[in-house]
Amino acid sequence: MANQITSKSAQPSYIEKFDIASNKNQGKTVSVVNGAVRLMYYESILQDTVRVTYTFADAGNAIDDKTALEGLPIVGQEKVTLKFKDNNESELNLTMYVNKVTPLSDDTTKSMIQLELVSKEFILNEKIRLNERFDGKVSDHIAKILTAPNYLATKKKVDIEETSNNYNFMGNNRKPYYAMNWLSKKAVPNFKEAKGNTAGYFFFETSEGFKFKSIDTLSSQEKKKSIIFNQTPDSRGDNIPSGYDVKALEYSKDNRVDVQEKLKMGAYSTRTILFDPFTCYYEVVVPNAKEIEKKKGIKKSGKELPSLNPEFNRTESNKDFSRTTYYLLDKGTLPSGDNAQQQIEKSKTENFEYKNILNQSIMRYNQLFSIKSTITIPGDFSLHAGDVVFCDAKQLSTADEEINKEYGGLYIIADLCHYISPKETYTKLNLVRDSFGRIGNHTSGKIPL
Repeated sequence: MANQITSKSAQPSYIEKFDIASNKNQGKTVSVVNGAVRLMYYESILQDTVRVTYTFADAGNAIDDKTALEGLPIVGQEKVTLKFKDNNESELNLTMYVNKVTPLSDDTTKSMIQLELVSKEFILNEKIRLNERFDGKVSDHIAKILTAPNYLATKKKVDIEETSNNYNFMGNNRKPYYAMNWLSKKAVPNFKEAKGNTAGYFFFETSEGFKFKSIDTLSSQEKKKSIIFNQTPDSRGDNIPSGYDVKALEYSKDNRVDVQEKLKMGAYSTRTILFDPFTCYYEVVVPNAKEIEKKKGIKKSGKELPSLNPEFNRTESNKDFSRTTYYLLDKGTLPSGDNAQQQIEKSKTENFEYKNILNQSIMRYNQLFSIKSTITIPGDFSLHAGDVVFCDAKQLSTADEEINKEYGGLYIIADLCHYISPKETYTKLNLVRDSFGRIGNHTSGKIPL
């Protein structure tokens, strides 16, 4: 079990470094760590960059008897090195860049400035375009866009989960981040039951580097922390129940199943009509999430997908769907091969298999956010977007210690925010999952599939 995070961790933590380098005067830097009012650090599986919002007070003597804003000056794109740690010695050491400068107040005695920081690659993305043909696996394309010298050329750690499918495409002057998010929807994870049953990846950044992970891999991870919410104070760790790492200070849950919206988006069954203009081949494909679940074709965080009223099921063949998409089969488009003969031989091979990828991707993205929980805990900088935590709360029941078996269990951290001020340190988590029902337990994590 990980070290316990107690209420003591919510006390003010330490911002060790916040140095801003001048664009105009090379080698000139200013530290604004002493004027810290608030630091907020963000990660999300739905964001391409980590972000920091830093608010500080400047009395006018930061550099050359001027404020930092005027003395450097700070205009945007300045390099910032920052280091801060929680009260359990988990440290974040980052190099980021100023994306936006907002003066909040300015008078004769001091000014208040807010800086928004982003990663280097996020800014480079606006100046780089993909201008070549890409052949091969989707995961190889992601690696090339991130690391190739003529593209983002990142030096950060890159954690890319291999895909099972190939997809050839032309860059068409797309921005790198746009292309990687576009490719995420076309990616199939590399495990036996995946083809025809599931698809969809997330591309995102954490303080540990860039990640490209499938929905199924995120859902089937082992827990990183176990969190309990009840009404008793933790008494500096004395009242944290056995097997849990931290007591939540705030907790709320939200059933995100808006039936009409889920049906509109095709979360449970989407019809695709395929047509081959060369052979007049026509096919109707209607994968059903419940049927795929029975085959163990997807990996879930809970016991089962939402059980909807069977009164609304349509029993006729290929009729039980709520969304329809139409596509021409992608044959003869950019066939692989080093010469004309090899390309001719593969000209009848599908470049993108709509039948096995499109509907499955649509369903998985829409299923993932079926349940959302929001919790606040004492500052814990060891957690990251994409991690899995085990979250339990007491059920409203006559039984004193009854755990909520429907909403408790494993959750993916979709978003997190670390908050540091001179008075307190908190971590707020938005947790999501695709299914209902608690499986495993807070000590061992998930029962193996």
